[in-house]
Amino acid sequence: MTFFYKPVYWSYCVTGGLWHWAARRFTPAGWCVAGGAVVAGAVGLDIENTVTYQSFALLLAFLIFAFASSFFFRARFSATRRLPRFGTAGLTLQYQIQVQNLTAKMQAGLTLLDDLADARPPFDEWLEFQLAESRRIRPFRVSQRREKNPFRPATLRAAEIPPLTPKGEVTVAMELVPLRRGILQFTGVTIARPDPLGLFRSFRRVVAPQTVLILPKRHPLPAIALPGVMKYQEGGVALAANVGRSEEFVALRDYRHGDPLRHIHWRSWAKTGRPIVKEFEDEFFVRHALVLDTFTDEPHGELLEEAVSVAASFACTMLTQESLLDLLFVGNQSYCFTAGRGLGQTDQMLEILASVRNCRDKNFGALEHLVLGHIAVVSGCICVLQRWDEARKKFVEKMRALGVPVMVLVIVRPGERKPEAGPLRDAPENFHVLEIGRIAEELAKLK
Repeated sequence: MTFFYKPVYWSYCVTGGLWHWAARRFTPAGWCVAGGAVVAGAVGLDIENTVTYQSFALLLAFLIFAFASSFFFRARFSATRRLPRFGTAGLTLQYQIQVQNLTAKMQAGLTLLDDLADARPPFDEWLEFQLAESRRIRPFRVSQRREKNPFRPATLRAAEIPPLTPKGEVTVAMELVPLRRGILQFTGVTIARPDPLGLFRSFRRVVAPQTVLILPKRHPLPAIALPGVMKYQEGGVALAANVGRSEEFVALRDYRHGDPLRHIHWRSWAKTGRPIVKEFEDEFFVRHALVLDTFTDEPHGELLEEAVSVAASFACTMLTQESLLDLLFVGNQSYCFTAGRGLGQTDQMLEILASVRNCRDKNFGALEHLVLGHIAVVSGCICVLQRWDEARKKFVEKMRALGVPVMVLVIVRPGERKPEAGPLRDAPENFHVLEIGRIAEELAKLK
């Protein structure tokens, strides 16, 4: 079956490469001339009844001259990119590039273009996306919407370079809009100069590899009163630092197997001749679990991306409160990352969410096992799910049976039928359906 897709993939790579080359090489005037040449060539085939072929010959001569002129741009430059630490998907990323003229001549009329790594995916990844799209979209359903190209990393904007004096340098402000989370890779910088007719650009490339981490987009959330009470955290002295009640001395007692050595009271041991330890008040604090559903056959699907964005929104909001937050999800293995005051910070959790990928080789039971094994120390649970099937309903039922407050948020595509609350029918305020395209609006209604 994959044999029939390979010619399609090959044409996809070739046409994508040609379009990228033409979009950067031709100026707006060049596109007009090229389009006019195509039209004139088509109309001018009948040379007996029209003279349009003469216009075709003239326009083609202009394009050939412009293309030939591109080989005479011999200037040399250096470039240094100054990137911020993070960017955010969907938001404009502003940065600077310092360009230096390495020649002894004045350089003017230049344009600066940034170069990203080739975004065309390998065949296996491309085929996986195409098959997922074909399964999702039914034939003869015009109303169904295809997902955007998930392989395009960002939209770039060219910038004009001020005139460069001999051996001089300037700083150019650049902008781009990241289209997806993850690592955005730069390969170099291209300095372009148009030909004398202003139709075709000549390029001088400067190698400048660099990366920047693009975080998931976030939605503003209102002040949410999350359910849950303070719980005892076994061995939680370190975890409770600056969060709950901790390090409050109560009494001295005999040493018991498993007591930390740092709690030994050395003076009492010297007096009594047996080990004595300091006893502290139990550590109690609020600790929530943020459960992210990553189980999907679509590696770059909208459901997964929106689920990650919702999880990132909750992470940013909850980590400003006097509590701890455990992020639990399953990728190539099970992950549990804890953040809060005195432990990991918001940036660290967002970095992890920026790298989350779909899980195909495991079922939802792996996430259920991870969460239920962690549930004893959790005050409440927030579940961000990509579907609302029987496995996920039973998972929520088990947590409620254990007395853990649960808030469920289910992501659905536009136009899909909204699922029923199921095991949360008696607590509808804790069940929310978020439709893609209206997620920010729905999250703003949370209480």
